[in-house]
Amino acid sequence: MADDDPKQGADLGSDSTHEAGAVPADAMPTKDQLKGQDAAHRAEEREAAGEVAATAGTTASVVDEPAPADASDEYQWHTGINRPTGVPDAVEFIGVHKAFGRNKILRGLNMGLPEGKISMILGPSGTGKSVCIKHMVGLLYPDDGDVVVHGESVPTMRDEELFEMRKKFGVLFQDGALFGSMNLLDNVAFPLRQHTDKGEDEILEIVSRRLGEVGLGEAGDKFPNELSGGMRKRAGFARALVLDPDIVLFDEPDSGLDPVRTALLCELIQEIHEENGGAYTVITHDIMSARRVAEYIAVLWRGRIVESGPAAELFNSDNAFVRQFLSGAAQGPLGME
Repeated sequence: MADDDPKQGADLGSDSTHEAGAVPADAMPTKDQLKGQDAAHRAEEREAAGEVAATAGTTASVVDEPAPADASDEYQWHTGINRPTGVPDAVEFIGVHKAFGRNKILRGLNMGLPEGKISMILGPSGTGKSVCIKHMVGLLYPDDGDVVVHGESVPTMRDEELFEMRKKFGVLFQDGALFGSMNLLDNVAFPLRQHTDKGEDEILEIVSRRLGEVGLGEAGDKFPNELSGGMRKRAGFARALVLDPDIVLFDEPDSGLDPVRTALLCELIQEIHEENGGAYTVITHDIMSARRVAEYIAVLWRGRIVESGPAAELFNSDNAFVRQFLSGAAQGPLGME
């Protein structure tokens, strides 16, 4: 795979930004800490919005979000059709609601992501696609509903169970989320050194193999600031695979890449999936990427699934919203709102 110009990817973030996305499982906030932060954040927003009474002894009056004028039509395109794939789901969202203050992101989301497939969650910007990823790994919790990974409820897990569950996941963040103070070899080796008792020789063998798979076999001694954006994404992909995860998540992997390098990355995702298997979930709004690699598609809009199923069937859907979004047409239910 050809490397792109390092100068093109130089604006993807500083060391501190990359390190924030590369936190090992045991350094992530605990469940109680996350819930406490979430509750405090909501309380601050309510107070700032005037929903908490200013006078002592007065009961606060909480104003519900007003229903849209055309509430009866808001979900007219959400058929909820889920065309079966014939395989069990690796991850399920069951009636999930999530709001940040008054902003309701997920509104009763029901979605399954099948085992052994490359799934894509597609939808307009700001519709909650990345919020779904954070729920899968227990970085966010539903206000209502459940998120199930391999048959286990994530919101009910204890911290030690959550720690073990997260080992099932590999995540490729938008900019690769590499440690700026480490070369590529040490970046990719980091999860192995943190979470296994493997010897250094075995670790180096695994890292060399993974870097080779993504076309960076000769770049192990380079640092992130010496790499292009595309190279950093590939290095992040290698690190996401190093623990042999059951589920790999891609948060807009094509962000910041030109069309040619986006196509090359899609080709790489397909090749690695064919070799390693597992449930891959790609968050994107790039329709060409979906056409190239998706085996299963879920179209998300206004916090719910419009329609989901095998990619070939979705691209031939007669649903007006799905047809508009997957074709990129200007005319249809989706406007500039």
